[in-house]
Amino acid sequence: MSLKTQILEDIKAAMKAKETIRLGTLRLLSAAIKQKEVDERIELDDAAVLAILEKLIKQRKDSISQFEKAGRQDLVDAESAEVVILSAYLPAQMSEAEVASAIDAAIASTGAAGPKDMGKLMGVLKPQLAGKADMGKVSILVKTKLG
Repeated sequence: MSLKTQILEDIKAAMKAKETIRLGTLRLLSAAIKQKEVDERIELDDAAVLAILEKLIKQRKDSISQFEKAGRQDLVDAESAEVVILSAYLPAQMSEAEVASAIDAAIASTGAAGPKDMGKLMGVLKPQLAGKADMGKVSILVKTKLG
């Protein structure tokens, strides 16, 4: 079953179970997927759906940090609940050791030597690690390895 189909099935299940927070979050995700499909006039595959998921999760995490600064715990809780619901659709996250070995392999294959090669290295790593690792943390690890 494709990820998009799974999300639609989960929307139906959330409606039947009257889970309002889950339903709202999944509808938001479904709307983002449909918007992308309409804008680009394509049928999204699982990789594209994962990219949308990552984008929505990143937006929620940014909102959480802003709401924490403003002292709005109610909004922090709401956004955190959405992050948990959205994260359930991401594949299993790689451990730091697995990410480090992927970085080492990419350095060996690209011949990256210093900080100037970071863009080339991230270009190789992003398709490999998309959805499986936090790209912000990957970027930091790459900087330390190249620096």
